[in-house]
Amino acid sequence: MPVNSPRLCFAGGTLVLEGMSRQRVSGVFGSTPWVWDRRVGAWRCDAMQYVAVRERLGEDGCHHEDHVPAWQPIRWPRVDIHRLRDEQKAAVAAWMDSHRASVVMPTGTGKTEVALAIMAQTATSTLVVAPVRDLMYQWHRRILAGLGYDAGIIGDSVFCVRPVSVTTYDSACIHMDRLGNRFGLIIFDECHHLPGPIRRDAARMSAAPMRLGLTATPERSDGRHTDLDWLIGPIAYEMPISAAKGRTLADYEVVRIPVHLSAEEQARYDRLSSEVRSYVIERRKIDPDFTWENLCAETGKSPQARRALKAYFAKRSIEDRAEEKLRVLEDLFRLHAPEPCIVFAGSNAMARDVSRRFLIPCLLNHCGKKERLEILGGLEDGGYPALVANRVLDEGVDLPEVKVAIVIGGTASSRQAKQRLGRVLRKLGNIRAVLYEIVSAGTNEERRSRRRRRSDAYEKTRHRRI
Repeated sequence: MPVNSPRLCFAGGTLVLEGMSRQRVSGVFGSTPWVWDRRVGAWRCDAMQYVAVRERLGEDGCHHEDHVPAWQPIRWPRVDIHRLRDEQKAAVAAWMDSHRASVVMPTGTGKTEVALAIMAQTATSTLVVAPVRDLMYQWHRRILAGLGYDAGIIGDSVFCVRPVSVTTYDSACIHMDRLGNRFGLIIFDECHHLPGPIRRDAARMSAAPMRLGLTATPERSDGRHTDLDWLIGPIAYEMPISAAKGRTLADYEVVRIPVHLSAEEQARYDRLSSEVRSYVIERRKIDPDFTWENLCAETGKSPQARRALKAYFAKRSIEDRAEEKLRVLEDLFRLHAPEPCIVFAGSNAMARDVSRRFLIPCLLNHCGKKERLEILGGLEDGGYPALVANRVLDEGVDLPEVKVAIVIGGTASSRQAKQRLGRVLRKLGNIRAVLYEIVSAGTNEERRSRRRRRSDAYEKTRHRRI
């Protein structure tokens, strides 16, 4: 190694390059990715550029000291993974071609098994990033069961870092400035969360040369899903839900049930709608480009804007908590007795209404780990006939074998709709799954329902009145 050769190292979630002149950097890398940091007298860029930087230095024949990698080979105590199906093998092979890519497969088709197979083959220090604590602990259990490794946990007030660790997106953003060069493979579960303005730092500050993204629904309403191509890599394998229906996944039907507001609810809904509409019309006389975002911004200084916003949320509450929904829900419970059911609400308030009315457990985001495991265990062993949740079960968390789901509220997101459908699609013999969607007719909830059902998973939706 020549004396005073350039030195590449990791510092605070970035790469630092010392000992190269501006002319030399420009000749090797062009105008990117480096910027001059005069605080330390060196060049700096995002840690995620490590592979590209190493390749450029190698192609140029530039001798340098590389102090970035702190990851290490892993010897798994055992490999006890379920035998992969053909589509899972195809997903693993497609990812292995580049080592930086995403795998898109419907909920219930075994994305975790794909990731465990990749971990077994790459055998390097690995960090698994999950969106919530429940999924983080679930990954810990799956790694222990499938690979015999007791992974470290980073998050939920725990900071135990091991060569193979699990964490959440939020904790990864906080700690990646110290951990970014300690893992050769980073796995982003439910990777559609990654392109957010803060969470993307979990990818930018990591030098991991191998990256795997897992999701059933990569699309985002803000269009930022395109950023996954450079944060992780392009989609290497994609499996449509139609290819899995009736084979890997259970056959299913989606039944849409419209309900109507009571006379009292309708009168109040119309009054609140008129209040919101009148405010927007008046503001657009002054500003034709007035938007919902403008209304929210004005609530801090305009009492009229605050009243309009309160009216909007009050009408959303009427849509979400319509009395007729509870009557239909009771009929569905009777229709499917004694089958276990999962009810997906659109708000915590409605989830509590259902829980009190039918005396079933209610799972919300603030429920503790032990409480969630106890409730899910009770549903599995028949102790609870059903449970109700808002968003906490929308994605990722392994659920007992349930073949009846009832949606009584939600957003317009097709991603949320597909995730909720996936909760009942794990194959159990030839049992057919059914998802009911109860919608308040003649309200904005009906339009949200149409929007979220634009996915191929909701083709041939049936309408039924009960």
